[in-house]
Amino acid sequence: MEDKFILDACCGGRMMWVNKNHPNTIYIDNRRVEKGHIQKGYNPGHEVNPDIIMDFRKMSFPDKSFKLVVFDPPHLTSLTESSIMRKKFGGLNPETWQSDIKRGFNECWRVLENYGILLLKWNDIEIPYKKVLYHIPIKPLFMNITAGQKALKQKNRTYWFCFMKIPMFAKTNEGVEK
Repeated sequence: MEDKFILDACCGGRMMWVNKNHPNTIYIDNRRVEKGHIQKGYNPGHEVNPDIIMDFRKMSFPDKSFKLVVFDPPHLTSLTESSIMRKKFGGLNPETWQSDIKRGFNECWRVLENYGILLLKWNDIEIPYKKVLYHIPIKPLFMNITAGQKALKQKNRTYWFCFMKIPMFAKTNEGVEK
């Protein structure tokens, strides 16, 4: 695992990756979805094929294993089990999403080495980003909003948050280290 120093903690279809098989990355997800699950339109070749099936809320990696962690959890709570969006992106439990995000962030933080970078990607189509940040014990260094012109007027923006694990500034909160 020495050459694997990047973790994608919710890889899904690896859609944001330029190199979907980056040699220094371990891709995990809690599910595997074979090609062809989307029958027509909307990317019928999509698949979810992680290197390891693992839940982002409880990872089996040792502490401080990665220099870069990408955390792009599911953003939607209202999807049915059979919906194409759920098959493609996963879904959050409407009753436990707050604790799931908090536990997931804490796990990502735990496996991040000191001075490592954690990137959180969030789309606020259902849950505003401020509600998500409320459940995360560390403040981001900075954020960026990506949205098309139409999305800027609507409630559908994607936010990127950058965190750095600086030991002297990292707060303690349920496993998040000093």
